[in-house]
Amino acid sequence: MSSRIWSVDDHLEDVLTAVRPLDPIELQLPDAQGCVLVEDVTVPVALPPFDNSSMDGYAVRTADVAGASEEFPAVLTVVGDVAAGGAAPPAVGPGQAARIMTGAPLPPGAEAVVPVEWTDGGTGGGAVTTMLPAGEAPEGASGEVRVHRAVEPGAHVRPRGSDVQAGDLALARGTVLGPPQIGLLAAIGRGAVRVRPRPRVVVLSTGSELVQPGEALGEGQIYDSNSFALAAAARDAGALAYRVGAVTDDADVLRATIEDQLIRADLVVTTGGVSVGAYDVVKEALAAVGEADAGEDEVTPGSGVDFRTLAMQPGKPQGFGTVGPDHTPLLALPGNPVSSYVSFELFVRPAIRTLMGMTDVDRPRVRAVLKADAPLRSPADRRQFLRGTHDGDAGTVTPVGGAGSHLIAALAHADCLIVVPEADTAVEPGTELEVILLG
Repeated sequence: MSSRIWSVDDHLEDVLTAVRPLDPIELQLPDAQGCVLVEDVTVPVALPPFDNSSMDGYAVRTADVAGASEEFPAVLTVVGDVAAGGAAPPAVGPGQAARIMTGAPLPPGAEAVVPVEWTDGGTGGGAVTTMLPAGEAPEGASGEVRVHRAVEPGAHVRPRGSDVQAGDLALARGTVLGPPQIGLLAAIGRGAVRVRPRPRVVVLSTGSELVQPGEALGEGQIYDSNSFALAAAARDAGALAYRVGAVTDDADVLRATIEDQLIRADLVVTTGGVSVGAYDVVKEALAAVGEADAGEDEVTPGSGVDFRTLAMQPGKPQGFGTVGPDHTPLLALPGNPVSSYVSFELFVRPAIRTLMGMTDVDRPRVRAVLKADAPLRSPADRRQFLRGTHDGDAGTVTPVGGAGSHLIAALAHADCLIVVPEADTAVEPGTELEVILLG
């Protein structure tokens, strides 16, 4: 265990220096959601690929409907139907129209689309309109339509390439693929892309006193909340999270559990057992994880976890290093619920997003004025992180709950962390402080 007192910033820098983005792989679109592109994606074909109608109506020549009104409608011969995905549409000549559906290609000769609401619907003043199958050209007139309004060229038409042109940059490398980006990739015909995959994060709690929610509590037992909270936080950060049931205070059992999990881990997060108590076995267990098969004289270079004291509250005891033959990063967090969650936000979340290849790895930070009934007290030479609620409109932040690292109920009602600098032991209401937004 290191005797040095680490600052929050130095510890985070050490973590991020050791963590490298995952190697790119090619994934099908359904599996690429949430991943980061490692290539520029250009548009192979214009979108839309042809002029098409934005309305249900009639494709017309604008000269044929010039001056049309309710009193003096333009009467056009309907030459057929044009449906999306149909065969080649019939040409529209002088005095003619084609009934067209939304998304269907504008037929040759047509210059605009008249919405069906601006017509009599093709009744032809009593004549029966016999429509042909989409794309079939009629031998003669198949009905009439009365148009009650004029249209300009291009009205209700989506021109070819009006969204993107062939050769345009669709998405730049570094883009995080959310639902709209996945939709764009599908629209331009890309079925797979090269991305950095979402990291696999294994989360486990330690402590013989821990019981799974839903089970009965025995004497001196508590429910394991940390592994659920941290696994949820890992998913929220963009990772694939695997929660392992609580492990008892046995170094051999813990070591074996972690070694078993390394096969599916890009990052391991433990919670509990990192302080100086008699039963804090995490330090002992992590001393040689993954090295059992190497033999006493073949220790894996670079492996091992350093346990540290940080100048912060909550979350003073921390551990970080790599384990196993692949040097899998491991962050060992304290066991108190608030300590573990604050530690995750400060150190694990940035590590996950670094693995994903993101450049913006931190939560948003703003300045806000402290709204409180009394001064905030903070220990000297420690950076304190208090739970709070942030009012963006008013520019204020209000503490929620006390400073105790076990007060998880207050954490559930907070949407930010209030940062009290190391040099401040008392902060008066009205003071402007840094706030880390958690939403």
